[in-house]
Amino acid sequence: MTQNTPPSPTERALPLISVAGLNAQDPQVRAQVGHALKVACRDMGFFYCVDHGIPANLIAKVFAQSRQFFALPEAAKQALNKNQSFCQRGYEPLRDQTLEAGTPPDLKEGFYSGPEKPLTDPDVVARRFNQGPNQWPPELPEFRLVMEQYRQAMTTLAETLMRGMALSLDLPENHFEAFCRNPLTTLRLLHYPPQPARPLPGEKGAGAHTDFGGLTLLLQDNSGGLQVRMADGEWLDATPVPGSFIINLGDMIARWTNNRYRSTLHRVINTSGHERYSVPFFYTGNPDQVIDCLAGCVPAGEAPLWPPVTVEEHLRTMYARTYG
Repeated sequence: MTQNTPPSPTERALPLISVAGLNAQDPQVRAQVGHALKVACRDMGFFYCVDHGIPANLIAKVFAQSRQFFALPEAAKQALNKNQSFCQRGYEPLRDQTLEAGTPPDLKEGFYSGPEKPLTDPDVVARRFNQGPNQWPPELPEFRLVMEQYRQAMTTLAETLMRGMALSLDLPENHFEAFCRNPLTTLRLLHYPPQPARPLPGEKGAGAHTDFGGLTLLLQDNSGGLQVRMADGEWLDATPVPGSFIINLGDMIARWTNNRYRSTLHRVINTSGHERYSVPFFYTGNPDQVIDCLAGCVPAGEAPLWPPVTVEEHLRTMYARTYG
């Protein structure tokens, strides 16, 4: 259930995995996809995902709305600045985040949204992390509907991938069912200007980092610029593959698997000469889920590498690290 795009003799490439088999009736077909995921998650922590079922017209609408949003006047975007949101929703200005310590701020701007919850929701009243109402641009009447449709479609795909993750770890398919209940998800639109001709030392679109949460499902345009650090220290270009998402594992999955699965450093340097747009969808799971090293991932006689932590506790720590 994998499709291979063989690299040239001098190149390497991320694995390319067809995930359609995760919905097959035949358990052996599902198990084959699980095995492909095992290899990808163990060796790279990154892979291309194809045959995912997300409609191409929905993807096109997401990109169109994203471009329209970032083309709005600066005042219109700043009116939605996420600093006025207690749940990290809204516009993130250029150079607002520094993902790689000791480097200039990231050369990107963004927009955060997530599951809509009113101020009267008990989780919002309690100020649970990243839960609350979104801020939507009034100038773009279709923006909210498109983003909410896309978020729901990606949530369903992420749940399917988590079933595959369970199979990859030789666990029952429903092992992560509680993790997938009422999940925290973040849809982030990103716009990268071209890399300056004379960048500051270490200046990049996004500094080298690992992702915080569970799974990241990345939609990227055809500009390129994403690079993944291999185990030998080399940076591999994650060249855009039409019709694919790039999936990578976050720190929580590495922690949960006692570092058996990799949360891999990656960065963005937009040398395309034009604007770059990407849309990462972060699937973080149930905020009350305790992330405790899976017994099958801890060698006999050894202690786990990580103490237990809830999803919410982990996220609070990670956000504080990059949004000082």
